[in-house]
Amino acid sequence: MDLIEYIELVFTDYTLRTITLGTAILGAVTGMLGSFAVLRKQSLLGDAISHAALPGIAIAFLITGAKDTNTLLLGALVSGLIGTFWIRSIVTKTHLKSDTALGLILSVFFGFGMLLLTFIQKQPNANQAGLDKYLFGQAATLVESDVWMMAIVTGICLIVMLTFWKEFKILLFDADYTKTLGFNTKTIDILITSFIVLAIVLGLQTVGVVLMSAMLLAPAAAARQWTNSLSKMVLLAAIFGAFSGVFGTAVSASQNNLSTGPVIVIVAGIFVLFSFVFSPKRGLLFKQIRFVKNRRDLELHKTLAFMYHIAETHDNISHPHTIKILNNFQGYTKGTLQKLVDRGFVELDGNMWHLTEEGFKTASNLYNQQNASDE
Repeated sequence: MDLIEYIELVFTDYTLRTITLGTAILGAVTGMLGSFAVLRKQSLLGDAISHAALPGIAIAFLITGAKDTNTLLLGALVSGLIGTFWIRSIVTKTHLKSDTALGLILSVFFGFGMLLLTFIQKQPNANQAGLDKYLFGQAATLVESDVWMMAIVTGICLIVMLTFWKEFKILLFDADYTKTLGFNTKTIDILITSFIVLAIVLGLQTVGVVLMSAMLLAPAAAARQWTNSLSKMVLLAAIFGAFSGVFGTAVSASQNNLSTGPVIVIVAGIFVLFSFVFSPKRGLLFKQIRFVKNRRDLELHKTLAFMYHIAETHDNISHPHTIKILNNFQGYTKGTLQKLVDRGFVELDGNMWHLTEEGFKTASNLYNQQNASDE
């Protein structure tokens, strides 16, 4: 199946269209909200909330006895919010740090959730089959109403984000300054966290409890490599998340026996890897290129400075000197000498060299700058 056939199938096949739209919307909203979690250094928050939602799913099933998606996700939402506020309480009322609180809630809630699932599996109830799908997700169960729900939640998140953009931005980078301006930081913090919980709960059906944190963090981590602007980061994270959903669904649909959720997470991971390597400002490749360039420039400056100290001992800067003088200098190579010649700082005459007037001025400026920085 080629690309054109797949695109036509997206518009004609109900299931594929629903899954594609659902995963794209999920990736966009988790990317947007994940940016705030990443910048607030709460990367484990998504993992803790997604695992904390599992007991809510099990308890909702035990109460209703039915696998109604909206009911189960409502239970997950309540359980996730409880876990989130317990994390806040542990951090504020004890001497434990946030990472300890996150790990504690994650393990306790997930363990309790697995215990309840085991208990449910042993009950004589035919409806119990399929609850374990919430562990790793099952995108094929998405229906049109689920996509509409995701779209509505995404729209609400976007409206709230734009309405309180200034408050979110100030709180994100300077909470103390936010308090001095008279803003209620606790309310703003609860608002951000609640929407993060809501986005995670929406993704449980598609990606699952175990992998949901990756959908929250991966697009934001990739976007962070490309910009220092919060607005651009949020936009890029939404784009990366949406494309992860679309591409992951396409790969899963084109191959047999590939679960959509894990494939989406792998695609998101590829976006992260690509960003870590190729982003112009923070990418490992360009960092290495800048490092090599800076090291070569430093070698040139060291060689030019050494030549300057030799030349300044003579009244005439064009006085020739033998190349053998440079052999004992640690930074000297034939390549650096040739680069100095190419830049017009040095002139060669056989085995003799001398600084040009431009080279002498440049070396003098570098020497004065070095002395000024030492002082």
